[in-house]
Amino acid sequence: MKFSPSTVLALAVALAALPATFGLAGQKRATAYFNPADGGGSMFIDAGNGLGEPLNVIISGLSSSDVLNEDGLINYARAIGFSTECFGIHLGNPFPANLGDGHGWVNQTVELREDYGDASAGTCLESLIGGNHFRVYFQNGPSADSGAAFLGVSKEEPATDNHDIVPDGYNIGRDELVAGAVGTTSYNGVTYSTTAQNVTGLLPVGSNGVNHGIAIDGIVTVLTVTIQ
Repeated sequence: MKFSPSTVLALAVALAALPATFGLAGQKRATAYFNPADGGGSMFIDAGNGLGEPLNVIISGLSSSDVLNEDGLINYARAIGFSTECFGIHLGNPFPANLGDGHGWVNQTVELREDYGDASAGTCLESLIGGNHFRVYFQNGPSADSGAAFLGVSKEEPATDNHDIVPDGYNIGRDELVAGAVGTTSYNGVTYSTTAQNVTGLLPVGSNGVNHGIAIDGIVTVLTVTIQ
């Protein structure tokens, strides 16, 4: 069967219009994050003792996709003053989190520590004298695939105090990480631009159920990271 040029043109126009007809034109799947509670999850990491540690920073799913994977996030962390653990050795048990994405309770992807200006060995100093650190969890399950990275950030005591969290350490850790991230940073030839927005309603206020009995202010800071 042969079609005239005018028929072919009409079919092409009709096919091109289909996305708009069904509301698909320019549609984006990306979202900043999903509230874990909506999928049966929690904004608290399971500390293994019946208590939890807050997921108090989210790297938005609207960030550059190259940030939202383990290697990309590690490079970003090095741009804002953190790095992998001293000689790759992790002391202590991993903590799981349930981001309500259909994966259930999953152990941290990676734990990163303040590097005191030396990405190669500075975390050894943090392990000794204490400082800021965070655990990373990606929301990428079948029922809530935002791609966002949820961070549990806290400032801890030195090894001589068993790396307990300093007083007000969850709020302090979050605020110090955000202060070092906002604006323009770079590492290993990659330049990042980061903006921040504080969100309430995801976490409660107070110390009920919080590890070490340390009160939190209920603020989660959402970072949007764009590679330049």
